[in-house]
Amino acid sequence: MRADVERLVKNAAGEADDLILGVADLRGLLHEKFKGYGYGILVGKRLEDPAVDSILEGGRPGPTASYKTAYNNTNGALSGLVNRIARTLVSSGIDALAVEPTVSDESIDGELARTLRAELSHKMVATRAGLGWIGKTGLFVSERCGPRVRLATVLTTSPAGTPASPIDESRCGSCSLCVRWCPAGAATGKPWSVGVDRDEFFDPFRCRKTCLALSAERLGKRLSICGICVAVCPVKGRNAG
Repeated sequence: MRADVERLVKNAAGEADDLILGVADLRGLLHEKFKGYGYGILVGKRLEDPAVDSILEGGRPGPTASYKTAYNNTNGALSGLVNRIARTLVSSGIDALAVEPTVSDESIDGELARTLRAELSHKMVATRAGLGWIGKTGLFVSERCGPRVRLATVLTTSPAGTPASPIDESRCGSCSLCVRWCPAGAATGKPWSVGVDRDEFFDPFRCRKTCLALSAERLGKRLSICGICVAVCPVKGRNAG
């Protein structure tokens, strides 16, 4: 990021050591809803390791109350962060729009329910920002945090810094732990690249169906969370600092 914008963003984000930040050139890649915006600032926040690790404890892998709390709290913190960053940029004369980390299960309807493709893919922004790649079960895997991270985006109409070099191919190599552990059998094992459509390597409908069933069983509520592939991924990243 340019030094002045980087300062604005870091001041707005605070000094937390569990964040990842990057700038992406998104021209030609965005939904028509975001016409006029051509760049993005990706903000990622690490999920707490004990909460993720709890998914594999107790002999029956699956979502836990601890993971659900960490997931919701991290999403809430990210929502606050991207909105604060957007306000800071707008007040400094840079047009910006915050796109929050996720939609609620209640909001999954219409076109989203039919395709399970969001109008803005934070994972796409993250790969364009050079922060990581897409794993075999559709996770974003970051250099810094592995898949133990939630994502949100601030869109801008002009470059809010120098865009990074994108990552265009998987770095998972021959590892297929997430494929083997997936209770939905939702992944084919084919590696991601920018030329490979999601549906060629991962079935989000099978994933979501299993998430809803597991969360109902373990948490008493049908939610689109599971976390098993997050927990088993050997790319745990490194803590900041």
